[in-house]
Amino acid sequence: MANTPSNMLPLRTIAPPFELLDTTSDQQKSLQILKGDKGTVIMFICNHCPFVRHLNAEIVKTAKEYQPKDISFVAISSNDVENYPQDAPHLMKLISREQKYSFPYLYDESQEVAKSYDAACTPDFYLFDADLKLVYRGQFDNSRPGNGIPVTGEDLKTAMDALLSGNGIIEIQKPSMGCNIKWKK
Repeated sequence: MANTPSNMLPLRTIAPPFELLDTTSDQQKSLQILKGDKGTVIMFICNHCPFVRHLNAEIVKTAKEYQPKDISFVAISSNDVENYPQDAPHLMKLISREQKYSFPYLYDESQEVAKSYDAACTPDFYLFDADLKLVYRGQFDNSRPGNGIPVTGEDLKTAMDALLSGNGIIEIQKPSMGCNIKWKK
């Protein structure tokens, strides 16, 4: 289990556009279609990462709590499926169903989207405002597999609450930690 931190894309960066295959619907989906009226959470995740699996249930719960508040959630997997076949699109669809994802799970086959977001690990979380300006990037919370800290989503929730209340960007933002994205050679 690699401990790779986020690269921490500069705040106020405009979300790079994308159009990717949504493995849950088998349709191409763009950022413009998926963005929320008040905010958009973009998560780089994958099927096999123990850090993602540790958070999955709370990610689903958090998404269901904030989607009615006009914050959309988008999950993207950018891993090399040739060397990591457990992250293949047909298995992404299966995980999405098993975990009851209420958000699209997109496949970044070229890995260009992950590169454009400077994503480094799974999970890696980004929160953009209504204008698609980055207001938060980093960890879901302080919980990691085996550290005994309950999974709450506190850091991301604090950022979303600040966005919704108009309080701006929260000052303390800690990098996420997880498995490195499996880059193609």
